[in-house]
Amino acid sequence: MKILVDADACPVKEIIVKVAKEFRLPVLMFIDTSHILNNGYSKVIHVDKGRESADIALINQTEKGDIVVTQDYGLASMVLSKEAVPVNENGRIYSSKNIDGLLFERFISKKIRRAGGRTSNPPKRRKEDNHEFEKVFRELCSKAPGD
Repeated sequence: MKILVDADACPVKEIIVKVAKEFRLPVLMFIDTSHILNNGYSKVIHVDKGRESADIALINQTEKGDIVVTQDYGLASMVLSKEAVPVNENGRIYSSKNIDGLLFERFISKKIRRAGGRTSNPPKRRKEDNHEFEKVFRELCSKAPGD
């Protein structure tokens, strides 16, 4: 089991590294060339600034049982097809039970914006979000096979 992170806009990178170290799990952080990242633990994979470059690189390295941290519903859907576990930065685990509804909501929102309408922004991040993420992430990591 390894942890893969769609890291460009990920607000919980430090939590991921802290917990991964405790469980001795490898971490791969995928970022485009406009970002700099070096936390001394993760393997950082730089990709070009292409629209889906990080997603494609990440999904190509995803294997059954991996944990993938992403905010992207489309990427989460592909992760599910690889029998890996996608989780967002707030601790929401994407599953076959919720992904279709999330993708549909994304589609409707995009359609509204294209027609000139407005959609609401996501709420501001709170400390509680970090705590919830860490709790869920720790639980996922605890299911890793032993050494």
